[in-house]
Amino acid sequence: MSQDEGAASRRGRKPIRPDPASGPVALFAHHLWELKEQAGDPSFAEMASRLGAAASKSSLAAAARGSALPTWETTWEFVRVLAVDRLGQDPEEIRREWRARWEQAAHATGAGTETAPDAAPHTETAPHAAADLETVAGPTETEALMVQHPESRARSAPATSLIAAVVAGAAGVGAALFAWLAPPSGQAEPAARSTPAPSVSLFDDSVFEGDVTHPDGTVVRKGAEFTKVWRIRNAGTVPWTNRYLTRLNDTPCKAPKRVEIRTVQPGESVEIAVRVRAADSPARCKIYWKMTDKSGAELLAAKKPIFLDVVVA
Repeated sequence: MSQDEGAASRRGRKPIRPDPASGPVALFAHHLWELKEQAGDPSFAEMASRLGAAASKSSLAAAARGSALPTWETTWEFVRVLAVDRLGQDPEEIRREWRARWEQAAHATGAGTETAPDAAPHTETAPHAAADLETVAGPTETEALMVQHPESRARSAPATSLIAAVVAGAAGVGAALFAWLAPPSGQAEPAARSTPAPSVSLFDDSVFEGDVTHPDGTVVRKGAEFTKVWRIRNAGTVPWTNRYLTRLNDTPCKAPKRVEIRTVQPGESVEIAVRVRAADSPARCKIYWKMTDKSGAELLAAKKPIFLDVVVA
């Protein structure tokens, strides 16, 4: 069955295409739909299974719905299996083009791709600090007038006495409060409690970033030797050490049973290369690999295997 026949025979409610004029997210989803049509309009289930997208069919469908901007990881899987794997376009060029579109949509919706630094906190001078500054600066305006006009000193005496009484009373209250708060003589002041730092939960995760060489569907000569390279990223918080890509199946093309992955820190990307020898006669070779530990136990069970898919002619 051809791709067009497969698309025509799919049953169920037809998905509603977003209106590109309704906003930047809908416009971005509209571009995803255009790419999907150019690649033969495969179903989202087909993209997530046969075409090998490292995203669920519901995530792919939500990305094309246009109601919310998908993550960059989901966007790249949507684009990769169609533009790179199905249409054979250049991976780096396609990545730059769609990353620019995704960032433009993110900024237009106010989501942004980076968090702006917080503004510096506004600092106000405390009242007691202002009073100290005023005292150091010199006499107040009232005091200056009293020096210039001695006769006003007598008239101001009651007010001055009242102010002095208030100040003295405040000083007494402050001294009493300090005495109440201070520890008794001879006793050490209790040490401040230390709050334990919050623990960081450890998790293991990966993101497939693309085929570096020989995208799916590449035609190779009979008996030729070539190197397949993938790029994946450590998206978890656990360093990858003593890990391997282990082959899961056999095909007419020959490849090593497993290849070692160098140590990869969280957030770091790594390119993994496998040397392959094409079959001696025309064939279709699709070889699957899964990340394992040194003993061969599979890791990242929820992740789909990565694979090589070439045509030998």
